Amino acid sequence: MAESWVTEDMQDIVGAVMRESISHPVSVSDIRKWAIAVYYPETPPRNFWDEAFAARTKYRGIVAPEEFNPFAWSTQQPSLTDPKVSQTAFSERELGVRPPDFKAILLTEIRERYGPTRIRPGDVIRSTVRISEYFEREGRMGHMLYTTLANEWHNQAGEWVRTTESVFVRY
Repeated sequence: MAESWVTEDMQDIVGAVMRESISHPVSVSDIRKWAIAVYYPETPPRNFWDEAFAARTKYRGIVAPEEFNPFAWSTQQPSLTDPKVSQTAFSERELGVRPPDFKAILLTEIRERYGPTRIRPGDVIRSTVRISEYFEREGRMGHMLYTTLANEWHNQAGEWVRTTESVFVRY
């Protein structure tokens, strides 16, 4: 195996917060519109749009579909006037560390884990992105460095909503 691309500085930033975003408060209208778009041309399940029906479910009110994204349009922080940073693009430079030299970077896998807490109207969601792991292997393109970014979402009460893990390969 080739010499490792993971430097001591890179090992030191595993788990460090790369970026945070805070959503605007989620509205019933946001949830309804998302559900209509996702289920189109079918009618979405009633617990996403009918308040009287949703009040009789185990959630006791409207909840968002699990795949709902409160960051899809804009955020409180960073604001629209702040420089845009992609939710999937990354560089160790964000944490003051020089990344390895590479020819290409590819997103190879996205994994979703949903927590027990659903997003509800009024919730404000905090997204926290960290590098959660590095691993390396040899492949047809030579030495490859895999990097997993974990994007954790919590509501205003600190309850875990969701984690998205994006695995990138650089070679």
